[in-house]
Amino acid sequence: MKEILNLLQNDARLSAQDIADLTNKSVAEVQAIIKRLEADGVILKYTAIINSEKLEQGINKKDKCQAVIEVQITTERGYGFDVVAERIYRFPQVKSLYLMSGSYDLQVIIEGESLKEIAFFVAGKLATLSGVKSTKTHFILKTYKENDVIYVDAKKDIREGVSA
Repeated sequence: MKEILNLLQNDARLSAQDIADLTNKSVAEVQAIIKRLEADGVILKYTAIINSEKLEQGINKKDKCQAVIEVQITTERGYGFDVVAERIYRFPQVKSLYLMSGSYDLQVIIEGESLKEIAFFVAGKLATLSGVKSTKTHFILKTYKENDVIYVDAKKDIREGVSA
């Protein structure tokens, strides 16, 4: 089962036949395992990883803006991290949400059309939620690697020129 999950994580486009060939299982066995993993909620979604910097201008390219927000929570009787987290992850701007150890409690990754839109979201929606003590926003300027995928072109000569 773990071998099948690893193969799908690396390339979700693999067919059941491809996986069967790689794992020495029958196609029916692979299909049954995948179906069970989906039904059990182990496999949640199949997706494509897009390098937005490489999108052609003619495809209505809009540069999305992303930010990582550190959130400190004040827990009160009757609700804890899970209650506040549920309020936060319901916003469509929120792409990921993690409970963290360390100096802050939640890490929120959001996406918007502009820095201003994200700032308004943080100030008007996130920071005003009951239980949110403080926020600290970090804007993502460039992605080098995400989900084990390297975004930058390999083997660029980054040496500086020398002039005499």
